[in-house]
Amino acid sequence: MNRRRFEKIVDEALDSLPEWVVEQVDNLHVVVEDWPTREQDPDGEGVLGIYEGVSLADRGVDYYGFAPDRIVIFRGPHAELALSTDELRDEIRRTVLHEVAHHLGIDDDRLHQLGWD
Repeated sequence: MNRRRFEKIVDEALDSLPEWVVEQVDNLHVVVEDWPTREQDPDGEGVLGIYEGVSLADRGVDYYGFAPDRIVIFRGPHAELALSTDELRDEIRRTVLHEVAHHLGIDDDRLHQLGWD
């Protein structure tokens, strides 16, 4: 899948976020990169996405003036999954939701309850 189509699917996943999520998102930038750096994937596991920042749950009253948190969705590791187009779309959406959940401070149990895992 080319980068443009991949980015469109990431945008669609973001556009489909429930309103209660959109209302909470704060100081966040979502980007697509082809591959993770060694720092982003130190064990070389082929991470699909990563959240870089301070979750809303961990921010204190002194949180201001910081650069935006980042969610990075990686195209290469997704492509290596060799999924059908529909399966890949679902996996990209799941990755976006998972990383947004990290931004919100949602743990894995709550992710499962929401059906985001």
